[in-house]
Amino acid sequence: MPKVRLDTLVQQRIECSLSKAQGLIQTGKVRTPDGTPLRTAGESVDDEIELSIDEGSKYVSRGGQKLEAGIEKFPFSVKGQVAIDVGASTGGFTDCLLQNGARKVYAVDVGYGQLDWKLRQDPRVVVMERTNIRNVTPDDLDEIPAVFVADCSFISLKLVVRALVPLLAEQAEGIVLIKPQFEARKNQVGEGGVIRDPEIHREVIENVSNEAVTLGFSIVDVIPSPIEGPAGNKEFLACLKRGG
Repeated sequence: MPKVRLDTLVQQRIECSLSKAQGLIQTGKVRTPDGTPLRTAGESVDDEIELSIDEGSKYVSRGGQKLEAGIEKFPFSVKGQVAIDVGASTGGFTDCLLQNGARKVYAVDVGYGQLDWKLRQDPRVVVMERTNIRNVTPDDLDEIPAVFVADCSFISLKLVVRALVPLLAEQAEGIVLIKPQFEARKNQVGEGGVIRDPEIHREVIENVSNEAVTLGFSIVDVIPSPIEGPAGNKEFLACLKRGG
């Protein structure tokens, strides 16, 4: 019976990236029928071996599902592109970008130690921890991003987009997550940090959009995120195109 590397076989069986297959193996998610975990990605196994594969979630965090909704809805392609992910955190957006064909992703976050280990080991990911996007200069990036995404908390998206301007390609396009609770005035935020008033949502979207236009972006479209934020906060995905 022909032999094949375990990671290659898992990749073929569930039609995923090689890095995801290796991650599943190393975390004990690939088992023989008797429940024994197979933990060596390079192990040679029979190509017809029976395997139990626990794929878990499609992305390392639910943020990936949010971005996926935007990629599916907007005229937006990341295949073969260099991207920058601001507010990478665990890496849901970064993971989604990679699974949609991004060639490289700069994963930027002010925090430390949050990015999923699978993404840390992926050669396509440049980990930029303890990094405030407002302090990043073009010299910090060895390639110019043509794609940008952002999912940030405790900072206005208007500041994030402004900081991105000198870093991006002339025709860059991106998807940003608008979180009204971090954009609205203090007196507009309800108990528990939740904003339920649709009029405030509209005002926030308009303010962020106006700032983006001032900075040289066009607003392609804005849609509700399919997943709510903490405590039920409604969030919105905006597709921006530079020079459009």
